[in-house]
Amino acid sequence: MPNLSPAAPRILIVDDEPSARSALSLLLREEGYEVQCAADGYKALGRTDEWRPDIVLTDVKMPALGGIELLTRLRERLPEVAVVVMSGFGSVEGAVEAMQLGADDYLAKPLNFDQVLLTLQRIVAGRAVTSGVQEGRAAVGGAGAEATADLVGQSRVHRDLVALAGQVAEAPVSLLITGERGAGKQHIARLIHQLSGRSGRLVRVGCSTADEATLTDELFGAEGRVLAAHRGTLLLADVDALPLALQARVLGLLQDRCVTRLGGARLEIDVRIIATTSSDLAEAVARGRFRADLAERLQVVSLRVPSLRERRDDIALLANHFVQCHARKLGKSVAGCAERVLQILFGLDWPGNVRQLDQCIERAVILARGREIEPRDLPREYTAAVVDQRNAPVIPGASLWDIERYAILQTLEHTGGSTSKAARILGISARKIQYRLNEYGRAKPSCAPARSPASPAVDDGRRRRVDA
Repeated sequence: MPNLSPAAPRILIVDDEPSARSALSLLLREEGYEVQCAADGYKALGRTDEWRPDIVLTDVKMPALGGIELLTRLRERLPEVAVVVMSGFGSVEGAVEAMQLGADDYLAKPLNFDQVLLTLQRIVAGRAVTSGVQEGRAAVGGAGAEATADLVGQSRVHRDLVALAGQVAEAPVSLLITGERGAGKQHIARLIHQLSGRSGRLVRVGCSTADEATLTDELFGAEGRVLAAHRGTLLLADVDALPLALQARVLGLLQDRCVTRLGGARLEIDVRIIATTSSDLAEAVARGRFRADLAERLQVVSLRVPSLRERRDDIALLANHFVQCHARKLGKSVAGCAERVLQILFGLDWPGNVRQLDQCIERAVILARGREIEPRDLPREYTAAVVDQRNAPVIPGASLWDIERYAILQTLEHTGGSTSKAARILGISARKIQYRLNEYGRAKPSCAPARSPASPAVDDGRRRRVDA
């Protein structure tokens, strides 16, 4: 079975300033990239011989072999490698020359780390440097964009999920896939079935879409889905909504591996069951709405699909993937998203997860008038959130206490609550952050930077800088 865990894109940082190299490499490693560094162009060429990078981030002005010369040699030796030049104000001319020579993008120093991430994500999406996407598409035999949407991603949580899916695919056990609505649970179920080697079909049953009698006939009738899934996979979507009487029959199917036909005839059946739920199955068991023995049999292995908020690094990849899919379907020449659009998408909460992003991009492709999706093509409530900065402290007018509180809380939100990451970004100790959080818990807030999870909002104040 092929390894479908998307490999982390490899980044080579070339800069003659040790502090700049170490700061940027630390931040990129925390984002899940594989990173190596070189102090000049000659050392960078040596690194590329030993360790083939996907993207090279190079300073323009360096001793020995500078960024322009390095770019020229890389274009001759490794034309498939993406090159991004980094240039300070005094070397803008060099950056322009680099772009003319074929650099993929340009970043101004001092670096804004969010801008660095957006640039890398756009390059990864455009060049498909993630090997997991390429291998996955080959494995499913060109089954189409929808079948491989679950493989689009470079974030660590996504790579871990796809790796686990690959590990359990061939094991003849039942699986429970959990996660928020729209996060992609059925994509992962389809991926597991495709990798399982089972000769039968993947047959889906929505447990919340019909009454008990209709659902019983749909599952166990003469032309039922259970029989249709023989030698394949039966996908029970929203399994927590399955009536108790049917839960007993599904448990019997798992235990006996047979079904009883009308008239009492019993047929042996080979079917694997994958169940999905957006609810807490343990709570349903505690409340008596779900059988504990069935819950145990279903979750021999349990996989949790992360929300889109937990994998923000994949937003640009997914957005460009959906642009290509919908543009092809609609016969339009839209190639991707403008940079400002990616910034807006990156800052939204996405309560509907990947499904909501897909629907947003489909609408935008329909409305797009050029080669790229522009902010005007997005729903009004998304773009309106960009200018809504009422939660930010007003300067002048805010106290230093308000400004510091806002910076700490916004940075913690960006790092998913990690005080150690926030401390590195802010240049203060984790202990100071914890001390301040204790103070904020006792103080009446004068600003409220946290976004509502139920509505789109963009945080323009969440910026990290790398003084390089």
